Amino acid sequence: MKNDLIHNLTESFEGHAQSTENGVEYWLARDVQHLLGYSKWDNFLNVISKAKTACDVSGHDVINHFADVRKMVELGSGSQREISDIMLTRYACYLIAQNGDPQKQEIAFAQTYFAIQTRKAELIEQRLLEVERVTARKKLSATEKELSDIIYEQTGGSENFALIRSKGDTALFGKNTKAMKAQWKVPDNCPLADFAPTIILKAKDFATEITIHNAREQAMGHEQQISQEHVTNNEAVRKTLLSRGIRPESLPPAEDVKKVERRLTSAEKNAIENPDALEE
Repeated sequence: MKNDLIHNLTESFEGHAQSTENGVEYWLARDVQHLLGYSKWDNFLNVISKAKTACDVSGHDVINHFADVRKMVELGSGSQREISDIMLTRYACYLIAQNGDPQKQEIAFAQTYFAIQTRKAELIEQRLLEVERVTARKKLSATEKELSDIIYEQTGGSENFALIRSKGDTALFGKNTKAMKAQWKVPDNCPLADFAPTIILKAKDFATEITIHNAREQAMGHEQQISQEHVTNNEAVRKTLLSRGIRPESLPPAEDVKKVERRLTSAEKNAIENPDALEE
């Protein structure tokens, strides 16, 4: 496929993309029909039907990717007529291309174009989730340091902070820190939290924030008071998680957050040095 044709097709596909009020990108099927080289709507509907089946088989809700709409079109006489159309997500367009006539140049292009676009979206989603987890881990570290400082300020010492944190883990997981590290295969020299999924990081942070608040408000002057407060708060958070069907000790470990952070830093540097490169 010649470069000028690829350039023109790329501009055509991107030029027909629209967005909902919520920022969801979509294409209208009657536009895509012509972009893919189909002259008859009925023939294109057959391709859409196959794409819907593929969507359903893949475990996605068809209605979330193929939304029926009605619109008014201008007729040659100046009057208007209402016709049916379909709002298609990027994923829907990808499936349509995969089920189209492979002999059409437009189909061959669209298969690659939407595959890349879908991959980009997946990479962006993955990146956002990784950034969220790294941020949650940093927030927990900062909150735990604040608790350690409060213990020192209000009791005169914080040498037992590690024990207080461990008691909090036991209350949250129903297992002590050592048992959870063994279950998650966490190296002895690494914190348990470095392998905790995002929801657990946020749960631990929330419990710690409550401990900080109450330790200040109630002017707790003994480590035992603060320790019991921390246990109580972690038990309360655990109860909430269990009520929503989330059992902390049954969740699988996440990738070492330090590795994730290094990967994000490397990817950011690579994006600056190679702005047009698509990360694999």
